[in-house]
Amino acid sequence: MATGAEDTEVTHLTVDELAARAGVTVRTVRFYGTRGLLPPPEIGPRRVGRYGPDHLSRLALIEELQHQGLTLAAIERYVRRLPDDLSAHDLAIHRALVASWTPDEAEVATRAQLERRAGRSLTEEDIDRLAAMNVLERGAAAETSDAFRVDPGLLGLGVQLLDVPIALETILAARAVLLEHARSTARELTRLFHDEVWGPYREQESDPAEVEAMKSLSAHMQPLVVQALVTAFQRSLKEELRATYGG
Repeated sequence: MATGAEDTEVTHLTVDELAARAGVTVRTVRFYGTRGLLPPPEIGPRRVGRYGPDHLSRLALIEELQHQGLTLAAIERYVRRLPDDLSAHDLAIHRALVASWTPDEAEVATRAQLERRAGRSLTEEDIDRLAAMNVLERGAAAETSDAFRVDPGLLGLGVQLLDVPIALETILAARAVLLEHARSTARELTRLFHDEVWGPYREQESDPAEVEAMKSLSAHMQPLVVQALVTAFQRSLKEELRATYGG
């Protein structure tokens, strides 16, 4: 379990540490700050700005919006619509929803680069746990034995979970449960779409209006379904935890 000192270190990053963790330049961090995309840092001793998890999560969200092709003005409008009191956890969910219909783009990183992004040294056990959570894969480049293929969207969450006292076997079991039910849900939703939506459309595919309607539905269906699933899962999990532990 992380100590109080470690928690303070994680939640009070200098601008250089924040940039390294986020994989951007210090200049980029300062630019986003001037545009109002990042909240001001907390001013610590010697007038040094300190940044926390919410800044990291906002940088990850901004990066994902850029990958979606949004202009800076569009990103600013998106961020302005977000509630001011969103936690790092809430921002991470926003990023996951934005990224849900984007092909995965893993990054190749050396051990040193990985630790710089993680903001900490990583033991072999840490690497095993991150691999079990599907955050990274070993041996990403044949010419470099000490290289990893990293999912930048999952890295922050995975690093946080390293300090949670959960056995590796439990992580693997939880992953198996999630994959089993996710595949089952995807299979059933696909069957429903095929039987109730695609079938009737095929009977009217000569109608130009129906063709355009189907193209529009196909383009918007995945993010809408993912958002619905995330919302339903969050509520179900809260209900189960409340029923099990009270509160």
